[in-house]
Amino acid sequence: MLPLVLVLLLALLLFGAGFAVKALWWVAVLVLAVWLIGFVARGTTSGGGRGRWYRW
Repeated sequence: MLPLVLVLLLALLLFGAGFAVKALWWVAVLVLAVWLIGFVARGTTSGGGRGRWYRW
């Protein structure tokens, strides 16, 4: 019975890890899109287009 429970726990852990990795890929794509939009839109800022849209 114990090996069966261990295998089920391992399958659940791997399924959770796979879902988390997929979610992190979507977050990375979203952050990249926001960064690219900000990079393109920075030319419309005041100061002759030399301003940064972020604070770091």
